Amino acid sequence: MNATVTPQSKTTNSTCVEIGDSTISDFLMSVYILAFIFGLIFNILTLGPIWQQVRRQNVLGIFLLSLSISDILFLFTMPLWINYYRQDHHWMLGAVSCSIAGFVYYTNMYISIILLCCISVDRCLVVTFPLRFKTHRTSCYAWTQCVSVYVVVIVLHILVLYKDELKDAHDEEHANDRCYETYPMKKPVALFNLIRLGIGFLLPLLVLAGSYWRVLATVGQSHGLSARAKRKVRLLSFGVIGIFSVCFAPYHILLLVRSLVFYKSDNVDSDGSYCVFEQKTHFFFSCTLALSSLNCVVDPVLYALVSNGVQEEVKLFWRTLYTRSTLTDNTVTTHTREQANANLI
Repeated sequence: MNATVTPQSKTTNSTCVEIGDSTISDFLMSVYILAFIFGLIFNILTLGPIWQQVRRQNVLGIFLLSLSISDILFLFTMPLWINYYRQDHHWMLGAVSCSIAGFVYYTNMYISIILLCCISVDRCLVVTFPLRFKTHRTSCYAWTQCVSVYVVVIVLHILVLYKDELKDAHDEEHANDRCYETYPMKKPVALFNLIRLGIGFLLPLLVLAGSYWRVLATVGQSHGLSARAKRKVRLLSFGVIGIFSVCFAPYHILLLVRSLVFYKSDNVDSDGSYCVFEQKTHFFFSCTLALSSLNCVVDPVLYALVSNGVQEEVKLFWRTLYTRSTLTDNTVTTHTREQANANLI
């Protein structure tokens, strides 16, 4: 998150970073449209089967449902970002809606990151200590983790918005009307960027990588699994880390660089090194934000469609739904034909 200018500087977004009409907006809008369409489709397809898993008190199903809820809430705000880029970086919806949309955006990102980390730890414990961990792996255990993640992430971002006075996310000076694209950032915001980089990304990434490394080592030594099963576990593990890195790593790396450049720059005037750097990296930073939005597409595909248990639930759920629909249509058709014959008689 960025903020408006500091009291020491009169630099505004119009002079520090120029954001004009360009094809960049069309590109970003296309990415968000695709993320919205496929994210909505995949989450709807898997929501019913995941709920069936939750009703059976399946721990993985609880984690998946928590991910789906966060993703769906984010998808509700995505049309606002699509409209933002369609209007060439003009929000036109007021400061409050900008703050709410940004709040949902960033909370979804870190809720997804931490829940993916929780799932990796859960799978590691199941594979490594199946008997010892079985008694502790209950639905209450899963719900407690999910609720805790939601509460911690939401409270932290509410505090940041309160500290940022809400309106700072929305820059409407000189008819800019930008949302979360205000320059230069404040020192407290730069500090918060470094904190969330370490706690919200690097630490979960290390935990996730360590968990799957342990899973791979345990599975590799297992004699009860076939070569095909082992290969699937390896591909899934590398896929999780790879997609996690593609969606979230570019944004956090550039966020780190931006914050460090801000701290090292004494001059934040429009012709200073800081604003020149922000001008050059603005497009790339916008692209990393667009990449991070793809997590709402990745989550259901990665953990629902790839998992054998949930995959079978998806097939069974929609097959049952289709069968019921077919039976209902046949019943209605038969009744209509009988009524038509009665009328003819």
